[in-house]
Amino acid sequence: MLGRRGFTAGGAAAVTSLLAGTAALGPLRGALAQGTAQPAVPQGAWPEHALRWLVGYPAGGASDVMARLIGQAMAARLGQPVVIDNRPGGGAVLATEAAVRAPADGYTWLHVDNGILVYNPVLYSRLPFDPDRDLQSVGFIGRFPLFLVVRPDSPVKDFAQLVAESRGRAPTYGSAGVASPHHLAMEMLKRRTGLDATHVPYRGAQAAMTDLLGGLVDTVCVDCASGLPFLRAGRARALLVMSEARSAQAPTVPTAVELGHAGAVAYGWQGLSVPHGTPAAIAGRLNADLIGALATPEIKARMTDLGIETAPWTPAEFAAFVTREIATWRPLIRELGIRLDG
Repeated sequence: MLGRRGFTAGGAAAVTSLLAGTAALGPLRGALAQGTAQPAVPQGAWPEHALRWLVGYPAGGASDVMARLIGQAMAARLGQPVVIDNRPGGGAVLATEAAVRAPADGYTWLHVDNGILVYNPVLYSRLPFDPDRDLQSVGFIGRFPLFLVVRPDSPVKDFAQLVAESRGRAPTYGSAGVASPHHLAMEMLKRRTGLDATHVPYRGAQAAMTDLLGGLVDTVCVDCASGLPFLRAGRARALLVMSEARSAQAPTVPTAVELGHAGAVAYGWQGLSVPHGTPAAIAGRLNADLIGALATPEIKARMTDLGIETAPWTPAEFAAFVTREIATWRPLIRELGIRLDG
């Protein structure tokens, strides 16, 4: 079983606030199998030059911001620069391919998430790599609770009413995009609760929230970093959160589990991986420095403010977490018949 050591919950302030503060700014199974077989790395011999952190999304997005913030703190610990290398495109396929083709020497890192490690192998029929085999876990960055929200003046007072009324007219729900964690979480919620709702995909959570406020969709599944600023300002109202426990930053919002829907748990999440075959001693060093970076006062405060939950997982614990995510989400994607490459 995966350990849940030290989970800390946070609250919310927009990703834009994180950007403002930093503007100056697998495989899990394979890694578990081979982690102890790698040679030791002499102390002080590594790293000897700059390190590269590949991000499969554009500069300025949430993943890029997190990588820059954490990379700066890790650079201070490693004694070498950490260069953020944005390779957007194809659901982060371009960045992932660059990572798996890099030498397994610890100098190339990949910013990973649900899509890269869990969804892509079933969303794409032809990938030039296998993330289960070609990537190796380093550590966990954090998970983003997902809220189901409506406009403040919505006549729907709670989730039970939404489900009941959906039997007569299916409401629309916005998400951050097709096959996003938000989209898949809602499809899972529909199956667990009997809710009928029609998906309206957007290019990002902020666009979905804009149309919610404009009355163009009835509800939105939104992550904590994007949604909590709207809740704090009274511009949206949450019907539930899809986490095991209530968010510390929105303590009045019930969980789906509390409302009687067992298993209705979903998050967006991010982590750090390296090419498969990276020596265990290097992966361990990176894991320790990642955990240390996340514990610095500045990053800890920003994560808490954004509502992101963190835990000091080892590479093996992160790998076990991803394996469990695979067992949950790949069958659902196959059931839904979602493909991103035709």
